[in-house]
Amino acid sequence: MLDSSQKRTALALVDAFNRMDVPAIIAFRDPACLRHFYPTAMAQLPQDTGTYAQSLTALHAIFRNFSLTIDELIEDSSNPTRPRICMWLSAKADTAAGEYVNEYVWLLDFDETGEKIVRTKEFSDNLMARDFFPKLREAMGKERERKAAEKAQTNGI
Repeated sequence: MLDSSQKRTALALVDAFNRMDVPAIIAFRDPACLRHFYPTAMAQLPQDTGTYAQSLTALHAIFRNFSLTIDELIEDSSNPTRPRICMWLSAKADTAAGEYVNEYVWLLDFDETGEKIVRTKEFSDNLMARDFFPKLREAMGKERERKAAEKAQTNGI
């Protein structure tokens, strides 16, 4: 049996993330797609496609060797006009603060063709994020200071 178009799209999306190919990631989204964050206790507003692209571009500069692994993929095709995929994902990357390790659950709603994502709901391990991102900000600040000192030394300042 052939994979559905939405499953092919979901797999291609993960591949694009593994290459950190921001234009390819964005190309899978309908222009009106919104990215919703969960749990709601994170109090993050949904991201439109432009904001999402900016976030991904910023992450591309921070994460090296980013890797997403699909731990589980569930397809819901009970509504042919609104197919869905749910994926449990493990993420790893190298950063200035050390290894980034996180888990996500993505619920992807597709258009009727299964080729464009019209809505995402993203659950992430916010305990990991709460602990990791302050360390990352600190490490990035030290890296900026180090580079500024090197530049000043090179320029004879």
